[in-house]
Amino acid sequence: MQRRGKQTWHFDQPVYIQGTGTAVGPEELKGPLGSYFDVTYNNLYADQDNWELAERKLMQDAVETALKNAEKKSEEMDYFFAGDLLNQIVTSNYYARELDVPYFGLFSACATVMEGLALSSLFVDSGVANYTLTAVSSHNATAERQFRYPTEFAGQRPDSSTFTVTGAGAVVVGKKQSSIKVTDATIGKVKDYGIKQPFDMGSAMAPAAADTIVTHLRETGRDQSYYDVIVTGDLSRVGSGILRKLVQDRGITLERYEDCGIMIYHQEQPVFSGGSGAACPAVVTFGHLFKEMKRGNINRMLVVATGALLSPLMIQQKESIPSIAHAVAFEREE
Repeated sequence: MQRRGKQTWHFDQPVYIQGTGTAVGPEELKGPLGSYFDVTYNNLYADQDNWELAERKLMQDAVETALKNAEKKSEEMDYFFAGDLLNQIVTSNYYARELDVPYFGLFSACATVMEGLALSSLFVDSGVANYTLTAVSSHNATAERQFRYPTEFAGQRPDSSTFTVTGAGAVVVGKKQSSIKVTDATIGKVKDYGIKQPFDMGSAMAPAAADTIVTHLRETGRDQSYYDVIVTGDLSRVGSGILRKLVQDRGITLERYEDCGIMIYHQEQPVFSGGSGAACPAVVTFGHLFKEMKRGNINRMLVVATGALLSPLMIQQKESIPSIAHAVAFEREE
């Protein structure tokens, strides 16, 4: 690994995507990317007794699919990196109990997937691991119950709010050559825009995304045109507009830019300003964007997963919402 600047790693040893898996719920299945996902459910319970067990089942489905697609078994994984949105990342912890692989529990909110993928790639690049497994999950009902109001409460929400994606994504990373190579990772800094409204997380996360994108381009010496697309995790419609303005203020006009929270749902679905949640960038990247890379429609891509480090306790104490964004770059190989 070569360090570029203070925040960016360049992987100079082979690091490739070996296999991915995605699992989603009913609203995600109805969205424009529904046909791209591996496992789908038409109800939030995913055939389980409660929502928390449903989220764990989604992570299990995603991991098992990723291992199958990589033609690997769990015992061949050297390390397991995982995270979710629930207190004490219980989905990941309890699933890791079943998986029986050395485990790193992670939390960067909705940015966790690229944090995990960056660390997974670093481990493979350094020779510490031959194969690593990364997984994240979120669930609309579990997240709403924990961070805002239970779904049954039927509380009114402003248009700036986002809709937590019900789903899970998993990826196996290794040295064996494949069509998608992991080339760089930029580790973000915690930023705080002073937002205190938990129904406007896009605004809270936009400064972190802007800082990571600008830092990545500066430290790699690249222009944004180097990438066919730059994708953020879940800023959705409100945060994406703020990101464009913040980046433009620093001399960059984003041109080939998309947001997973906008891509995953139709605008007419009841999702307010778009999707959010740890699963949002994971299922869009692993389920849709990677398939587009394999088809040759995308050759170089930067995925900037965004996370609002939101604590209900701190919101009650009138604290603002700090945020983080981690970026990973991918390139297609023949």
